[in-house]
Amino acid sequence: MTDCLIRLATEPDYAAITEIYNHYVVHTPTTFDIEPFTLERRRPWFEPFAASSRYKLFVALSSDGSQVQGYAASLRFRPKAAYDATVETTIYLAPECTGRGIGHELYQALLEALEGEDIHLVLGGITLPNPSSIALHEAFGFKRMGVFREVGRKQDQYWDVAWYEKHL
Repeated sequence: MTDCLIRLATEPDYAAITEIYNHYVVHTPTTFDIEPFTLERRRPWFEPFAASSRYKLFVALSSDGSQVQGYAASLRFRPKAAYDATVETTIYLAPECTGRGIGHELYQALLEALEGEDIHLVLGGITLPNPSSIALHEAFGFKRMGVFREVGRKQDQYWDVAWYEKHL
């Protein structure tokens, strides 16, 4: 494993989180956002996160606390009230921090925090192919429920998204 520090994100982390996410926006099909975000434009995304909420945002920091290496979050699945016991998760690592166990530690912290909430189902959507994300989800007991074929178009190509679920 790694010797990173995992904690709830705070406002000073938001710029680094946005920078990590923008890497995937620009260079990969992992997210279906097309244009990079400024911190100001990304700010509404951060609003639901709170320690006392089912919507949590964790960061992994370098062992000295100087660098955000990645983040994992639980997000509202859909706005209708009947979906409130379901959350969707997301996880992104700085590109130089992949393959070191950081994602596993982040997801573990997030899922442990969700166990204390009124959450019945956790969902994860994975743009295919993405063997690392699939392995991470399966390691935590997520089950593949299906694939939406060619649901997103990015980089002049259509992409499939596999959906995984985990009951808490």
